[in-house]
Amino acid sequence: MSLLDHALSNIKKIAPYQPGKPITEVARELGLPVDSIIKLASNENPLGMSPKAKVAIQAAIDGLARYPDDFELKAALAKHNGVDANQIVLGNGSNDVLELIAQVFLAPGRSAVFSAHAFAVYPLATMGVGGECIAAAAKDFAHDLPAMRAAVREDTRIVWIANPNNPTGTFLPYAELKAFIASLPRDMIVVLDEAYNEYLAPAHRVDTTEWLKEFDHLVITRTFSKIYGMAGLRIGYALASAAVADLMNRVRQPFNCNNLALAGAIAALADGEFLAQSFELNQSGMQQINAGLDALGLKYLPSHANFVTFNVADAAGVNQRLLKQGVIVRPLAGYAMHDWLRVTIGTQAENARFLEALAIALKPVSA
Repeated sequence: MSLLDHALSNIKKIAPYQPGKPITEVARELGLPVDSIIKLASNENPLGMSPKAKVAIQAAIDGLARYPDDFELKAALAKHNGVDANQIVLGNGSNDVLELIAQVFLAPGRSAVFSAHAFAVYPLATMGVGGECIAAAAKDFAHDLPAMRAAVREDTRIVWIANPNNPTGTFLPYAELKAFIASLPRDMIVVLDEAYNEYLAPAHRVDTTEWLKEFDHLVITRTFSKIYGMAGLRIGYALASAAVADLMNRVRQPFNCNNLALAGAIAALADGEFLAQSFELNQSGMQQINAGLDALGLKYLPSHANFVTFNVADAAGVNQRLLKQGVIVRPLAGYAMHDWLRVTIGTQAENARFLEALAIALKPVSA
């Protein structure tokens, strides 16, 4: 047998996560100037990060010779979320804490349930530890909670839920979600992924951290990569019962969050003005994109996040024609959405350029 024959079968079945194309990669492939390309593929904040976070990061550079101390960020998160510090697990992005949950509760002979068209990391995290994936059918590209409940088996140890969902932007009303969580056995974990929580309209917002007092099998995950604009620093966190957080911290890598990320996150949490600006830009940008898609006669999914998923014939071809114009969006074939593309809300100028490029990309290709 060869060396590779000894690799674990569950690992060999995994298709690696495909991120949105970097600007530099598109520039290399198509021979375009880097500064002529706009990236609306990865749901990043078009305003960048908080000015206060930038100042804090600059100040932290002199301390990079020291190993990180996460005490202050945990204290800030505890105050911000109304929980105890021992209920917090820090991650190298929220992706990291999703993997930690899987490491603690999944193994061969155990299953995890998630919705079709949900975040790609859920099956990756499940398969990575040998668990079985159960994808419940979606309803109008959204989580179908009755279908998910019916999919739960005796060996199910995790139910993954994103709200709002990526890549569809769909939203589950909190009353329905809470009733669903209450219906599940207490010997399985419910993961509520709230990466896009801060983009919800005020009328839809609920403080789900209060649910931790009622549901000791609930884990809430959040990130600094989206509205906080710190995707490149890789920092996120989970909120859970103290007992579950303790188990997750046992498999967490030491120093998994670097000094710059820790300093930036503390400052970002305190910058309410930047958060408000980011939210307002997203609201106006959403209206701009939706109006443009309406004008082009394209169907799209109503979104509660910072992106819009829209339907086009020949999505792969349209994507290539957008790339040639220096506009990067996200193809969704990997989510079994072959006729759909996802565009991140950008600045007003970026949104306008995308819509102009899309109108050109939709035109029939001459023979």
